[in-house]
Amino acid sequence: MKVILNKDLPTLGEEGDIKEVAKGYARNFLFPRSIALPYTERTIALFASRQGEIEARKADKRKDAASIREKLEALELVITMPAGANGKLYGAVTSQTIADELTRLGFPIERKRIELTGNTLKSVGKYKVAVKLYESAAAEVNLTVQGQVLKTETRSAVSKRGSVRRRRNEAPETMQNSPEEGAPEQAPVANESSEAPSGQV
Repeated sequence: MKVILNKDLPTLGEEGDIKEVAKGYARNFLFPRSIALPYTERTIALFASRQGEIEARKADKRKDAASIREKLEALELVITMPAGANGKLYGAVTSQTIADELTRLGFPIERKRIELTGNTLKSVGKYKVAVKLYESAAAEVNLTVQGQVLKTETRSAVSKRGSVRRRRNEAPETMQNSPEEGAPEQAPVANESSEAPSGQV
C-alpha cells in the first residue's frame, strides 16, 4: 500500500516521501508509531501545506552533512589490530569496527553508511573509506590499519624449557637406580643358616 512518511526513517526514507510498503508493515508498525500516514487526498493536502518547513529541515541537514564531511575528510583514523609479522590481521576490520571508532571520536555514523571494498580489511596499510552522509553527500575518510604483533615464545626458549622438564621427569628414576652420594655402603647381612666357625659351641 502507498503511504506518506510523517517522520524520517533511515531504513525507508524521509519526512514527506511517498513509499509503497506491505499492508501489515504499515498497519502494525508505521501507523501506530505515527511514522507514516495513509496516502489519501487529505494527507496529500496536509503535506502540501507543510512543504515549506520540510524543505527548510532538509536544507539544515544538507548544511550539517557538509560540515561533517569536512571534519571527516580532515580526520586521520587509526585502528590497531593484532597481526602477524607478515602484516596479515588476526581477524578483520569491518564497517562496524570503523563505526565504533568514529562514534568514540564524536561522529555517530551508522554502520550501513560505511562502504568498504570487499566488505572487510584483512591487512595492515592505508585505505580510503567512503561514508555516506545525506542525500548524495559522502565523505572519504583516511584510514590507517596498524598491526600489533603478539608476543610469542621463541623456539629456543620452548626447547630449553622442554629439556628442563625432561630432566626433572628423569631425576627420580636416576635416584632410585644409584646410591646417594656420600651415603655409607651397607655391610652384607650374614646368612643365618650358615654354620658357626669351628671351635665354638
